[in-house]
This record gives sequence, C-alpha cells and structure tokens, in this order.
Amino acid sequence: MGLFKRLKKRKLTGLKEPIQKPGTNPSSLSLQDSLSANLQTNEQFFQSVYHNCADVVYRHFSIAGKMKALLIYIEGMSNIEEMDKSVLSPLMQQTPAELENLHAIMEQSITVSSIKENKTFAEVAEQISTGNPVILVDQYSIAISVGLSKWEKRAIEEPLSESVVRGSREGFTETIAVNTSLLRRRIKSPQLKMISMNIGRQTQTKVIVAYMDGLADTTLVEEAKSRLQRIQIDGILESGYIEEFIEDHPYSPFPQILNTERPDVAAANLLEGRIVILVDGTPFVIIVPTSLYSLLQASEDYYQRFMIGTLIRWLRYGFLVMALLLPSGYVAVLTYHQEMVPTTLLLSFAKSRELIPFPALVEALIMEITFEALREAGIRLPKQVGSAVSIVGALVIGQAAVSAGLVSAPMVMVVAITGIASFTIPRYNAAIAIRMLRFPIMLLAGTLGLLGIMLGLIAIIVHLSTVRSFGLPYLSPMGPMRASEMKDVMFRAPWWALRKRPRLTGDYNQNRQPPGQKPDPSKGTE
Repeated sequence: MGLFKRLKKRKLTGLKEPIQKPGTNPSSLSLQDSLSANLQTNEQFFQSVYHNCADVVYRHFSIAGKMKALLIYIEGMSNIEEMDKSVLSPLMQQTPAELENLHAIMEQSITVSSIKENKTFAEVAEQISTGNPVILVDQYSIAISVGLSKWEKRAIEEPLSESVVRGSREGFTETIAVNTSLLRRRIKSPQLKMISMNIGRQTQTKVIVAYMDGLADTTLVEEAKSRLQRIQIDGILESGYIEEFIEDHPYSPFPQILNTERPDVAAANLLEGRIVILVDGTPFVIIVPTSLYSLLQASEDYYQRFMIGTLIRWLRYGFLVMALLLPSGYVAVLTYHQEMVPTTLLLSFAKSRELIPFPALVEALIMEITFEALREAGIRLPKQVGSAVSIVGALVIGQAAVSAGLVSAPMVMVVAITGIASFTIPRYNAAIAIRMLRFPIMLLAGTLGLLGIMLGLIAIIVHLSTVRSFGLPYLSPMGPMRASEMKDVMFRAPWWALRKRPRLTGDYNQNRQPPGQKPDPSKGTE
C-alpha cells in the first residue's frame, strides 16, 4: 500500500503533464534524465542503451486490451514462470472498467511482494541489470520494477579451504543474499545491522557491511564505510579487490584483513565486535580488524575441549617457527657453525654432501623453489590429478635429485618438514607470507650465519610492531600487553572463563557473559 500515491488521482484519459514531450529524440537523452511519458521514446532509448544485447527481451502487451505497455527483462536472470503467472496474465486479463488509474491496477493485479517505482532511465537500467523485470506504460512517466530476479547459483557446500573435523559443514556461496541469510540464521537478533552499497562503475557490485549494534565501535563502523565509499574502480569481481583498497599497510607481506568462507567464523567475529564485509559474487567474506594471532587460530579450536584446543595451538605455533626458520637454520649451521652439530651427526651430513657440487644455500634454494612450484602445480591442476602430481612429483624429483648428486638427503628432509609445517597454518594468506619471508632469511643465513637470522627476525618483529589493522595493533594483545586477553592467545581457556571480549578500538561492550558459570556438580540444582 502507498505505492503510486501521486498517480492515484490521475486518470488515464486525463494525463496532461508528460515529463518529456511525445516524440522527443532518444539520442538527446541520458541515463540521468527522467523517463518520458511516451512509450516509444522510452523503448528506443533502452534499445540504444542495450544495443547488441541479444539477451535483453522487449515484450509488448496491452493492459485490458487498451493500455499499451512494455515489459523489459534479461533472459536467464528473471523468473519467467512467475512473471507470466503474477504479472502478465493478471494485467492482460483486466477489464476496461478497471482502468480507472494505474495505482489501483498495479496494487490489485500484480501479486508479487517486491514492487518499486522508478523515475529515471538510470534507475530502470539498474533494475534490469540486476534481473528485475520492468514495466513501462504509455502516457506515464514512471516504470514499475518487479522483484523477480532469478539466476543459477551454487548450492551451500562445505568450504574447501577451511575443513574441520568438528563444526559446521556450511560455507558461504557466491550469492550475497544467501550469505546474509546464513549470518541471520546464526545471529537471530535485530542488533545485527547490514548496510548495503554498490561499488564499481561497470559491475555495480553489491557490498554489505555487517556489524553488531552495541558491540562494534561506531567509529570503526564509520571508518569501514568511509574506506569503502572512497573506492573508485571499474569493477569489483572478488573481495580481494576490496582488501587491497582498505588495508592499512599495502607494502607489508602480512595480511591485515581476515578472510573466511565459514559463516560460523564470521558470526563469532561479529559477536566480538568486529565488522564483516560481504561481496556479491564470492564466497569469501572479509573481517576487520584482525591481528596476527587471529590468523593463526582455527574455528575448531573453540569446538574441541579447551585442553585439546590449547595443545593444537601450541603445535601450530611451533610449526610456524619451523616453517619460517628451519631451512635457514640448516644453511647457517652447515655453512658457519659446524661446531654446534654433534660429531656423529656432522660426519653423516658431510658424507651425504661429499659429492654435492653446490653450497648449502644454493642447494636449499633449489629445493625450496622446486617444492613451491610443485605445490602451485598441485593447486592449479584438476583435482583428480593435482594431488597425485604434488605427492608423486615430490617423491620422484626428490629421489632423483639425491641419486644425481644435486642435493643431499638431509636437505630433502628439511624441505619436506618445512612444507608440512607451512600446511599447519590455518589461513592461506598467512601461510603465503611465511613462505615469502623464508627466502630472504635463507639468504641472510647463507651470508651472515645465525647473525643474519637474528637480524631478519628483529626486522620482522619491528615491522609487526608498527602494523595496524583498522587501528588495532597487529600484535595485540601481546603488544601492547593485555594480560586478561592472553587466555585466548597462548592458551584457549574454557568458555566459562572467557568472560570478556577482546579489546579492539575505542568503546566496546566488554562483557560477554556473567561470572560464576564454571561447572560445579557439588552445588546441585536450585
């Protein structure tokens, strides 16, 4: 109700105020102009706009056999069956006596919940491009868009990049409406706010900023909106485009924005006061702000019992250090610090390297680059052969290289353990950062030994201390130190002990739950 109020009193035979005079030259119009009251002018303009667009359909029909009308839609993006049933059939079956005014016809005949009035050519083009059919009526300078967009979409599946043993099997899809509904299913509160905007001059990609009112800092929300609104680009095809526009330190190898395919991870971050940005056309949503430790945590840490979660977290931190430093330490020790190796082990290393023509640094670089190439090939190849190539290729090439005397057997073991260690990092973009930094540290180890490794670590720590993500220090809560939040960094405290939310930026609601919820069977029931 309330639609077309301005047209309620305007009779079909008494319309005296066309916005454009009949016969206006369509070539003189632009998208910013208002619609004409002449149906032929409007049709010619849209035919010029959608020139060489074979999938745009123009369907002429008459309302009650007297009122000329035109239906425009894109084939494959609109629900044709529902259009015939709820739009065309009711309008064409109108009786002449019911042609009193357009307002009554539209409200009483079209049985579709979503109807919108459009007054400019730009508004109509936007509706057509999103899949909503548009009705143009002769002698009326408005268009009616009907919410009947429908296109093929992927079913909800388990996310491949974040598989878990225990936890939800649902993942985001490429359809933003499905993704918002997955969040709403988990957070059934009107405090979950979603702000929509379109980014990209050509793609007009829908982007939604989701946050919890009362939990997220209002300054953080405004900052996120401001950074998104500053983006001026032809098109946004994936959330990675937006990441590069809104991050704080574009030249840092470390990701400052968390991305995920899992609705439960996005919901958990919303409940901690963070902001989730959803982009139409991709299953990856981005979360701000984030910290280094958030990138090293997996959703399953919070679904297993806290002792298991803590143990897995320590294992992950240990293998992170190995993924970064193991090849460098091997090169430094064999090149400059042989006295650190036990004699028996040193003799074994010397025997294996007796016929190797390259120094340890060159040997390590050859194996690391080969391993990275195999890993990339395994990702890009079809699933049926990708795993076989990455595993069999590594075994065959490693054994052949040892037999040919190009590399030593200990180096093959070091590179293999390093590769396994990098797979323990739950976030792919964080693992890539570690893989990138491994090579400069290897070069420092090959030239300066352990001193070079220490210099490389100091440079990394100094850099991490300066990085921020939407105002949040990247090493938070360890730098600056917040002892109350360390229970969810080095340890994973039980849920009844996680009473406080992590402090992000500005004002926030710190109380997650009331105290006194530790299980105590001796108290009995009240």
